[in-house]
Amino acid sequence: MPQATWSTRRDDKARRLAGVAPFTRGKFLDTAAIVPALQALLRPGDRVALEGNNQKQADFLSRSLAQVDPRAVHDLHLLISSISRPEHLDLFERGIARKVDFAFAGPQSVRVAQLLEAGRLEVGAINTYVELYARMFVELGPQVALVCAARADAAGNLYTGANTEDTPTIVEAAAFRHGIVVAQVNEIGELPRVDIPGSWVDLVVQADRPFALEPLFTRDPAQISAQQVLMGMMVIRGIYERHGVTSLNHGIGFDTAAIELLLPTYGGSLGLKGRICRNWALNPHPTLIPAIESGWVESVYCFGSEVGMEEYVRARPDVFFVGSDGSLRSNRVLCQLAGQYGVDLFVGSTLQMDGDANSSTVTLGRLAGFGGAPNMGHDPHGRRHSSPAWLDLISVEAPVVRGRKLVVQLVRTVSKSGAPALVESLDAVAVGKRCGMPIAPVMIYGDDVSHVVTELGIAYLYKAQGLEERRAALAAIAGNTPIGARADPARTAGLRARGLVAWPEDVGVERAAAQPALLAARSVDDLVRWSGGLYQPPERFR
Repeated sequence: MPQATWSTRRDDKARRLAGVAPFTRGKFLDTAAIVPALQALLRPGDRVALEGNNQKQADFLSRSLAQVDPRAVHDLHLLISSISRPEHLDLFERGIARKVDFAFAGPQSVRVAQLLEAGRLEVGAINTYVELYARMFVELGPQVALVCAARADAAGNLYTGANTEDTPTIVEAAAFRHGIVVAQVNEIGELPRVDIPGSWVDLVVQADRPFALEPLFTRDPAQISAQQVLMGMMVIRGIYERHGVTSLNHGIGFDTAAIELLLPTYGGSLGLKGRICRNWALNPHPTLIPAIESGWVESVYCFGSEVGMEEYVRARPDVFFVGSDGSLRSNRVLCQLAGQYGVDLFVGSTLQMDGDANSSTVTLGRLAGFGGAPNMGHDPHGRRHSSPAWLDLISVEAPVVRGRKLVVQLVRTVSKSGAPALVESLDAVAVGKRCGMPIAPVMIYGDDVSHVVTELGIAYLYKAQGLEERRAALAAIAGNTPIGARADPARTAGLRARGLVAWPEDVGVERAAAQPALLAARSVDDLVRWSGGLYQPPERFR
């Protein structure tokens, strides 16, 4: 019987590192030699984890990877949480990469769909964030990880600063499975703290410029409409107050920004401070500043940072998780878990919803992905701790019962383009069939949704007795859409009487009061003033 070899991965790593030795001094790669170094490091068909987060981008490494010779490096399997930059897709056009597992592709969603249609790109799966990271520790272990950090010291220890995000998880998945970790850094010098130990990092390269950061969560209050104010008021009165929601996650967008800006004003007028919205799993949204300054918020644990919020966070260590140096410590995986198991409510917007409350951001011609919404936007059956809001959704009497997480979907019945948002069949179904996906790319499944809010009212789906009653409740608030056409006025009246459907007036919301003037801030300048000048908005928002 031949002797087994148990070190093939370790031996392969040693050979690869020996191949890049001409371009290194110890752990440090020559910046000018990054392209030939990557070419020497990579093999055709490698799984490559490329750090492309919602905000932080290892863009020096991605730009350099796009310059390698596709005759030498080709058919890579890219593992990337967010397809955000043009060169991410240049890799597929040049044949350097062939397959991708990702979670989000908002800025590049149209081009992803085009490359998929043209047969230049193969999708392994549209994962959620946590799902993609988890699979890196199972069957998708990367041979090479390309990540970024703010600073490295002489030993290769990394300081990731406020934008830690995905970096520790990607590094660990590679480093402890004999993958090679390459980190681009903005600078080399002493560290204010060590976020990733140098023993986990194989190669460090100083980038040609600081890594790219996108202000993804910044919303200008001036663009919030009266309709969004109305929906926000209904959420506060008809959901947060009614169920006593104290821990929560807000999805990205103007709908949730409106809610945040209504807390100090509308929420304050209802005497709700201290009773709702105390503990958050959330990026440092600038639109949360007035609520923080008004004493509503006890804690915020963050997925990542937000451009311009660094000094504000540093000055509010009682609220945010910060290191001894004062900068934010974010962690996307842990915050996703906090948003999944630790909070009572998720609220987010969607582009399309069908009659069963299934929703998706994948539409015809756009393969946007889901990000973290499916992680937070479902009812985790593994939860065992109780809270008043969780228990409040128990709708049956039995010896063994369980509470339920509140999963709230906000959807305006008609989109800005005039197309109905509540439809008979999601575009995602057709996209899935066209692209050969085994199942339709649904973002949040309808059976997880407890509440739907439109500009017309609230459907309390968790109260429904059976699928047909859920459909009727949703149709009642669906307006002039194919789903709204199913509504029967008499049945809707009965659902209102039983509390399965509520109009604004049913939850004490005065429609005429729903005006942008009710918001705690009406502009980005107002947010700066609320922060005492600590918030420094990106140039395009000034």
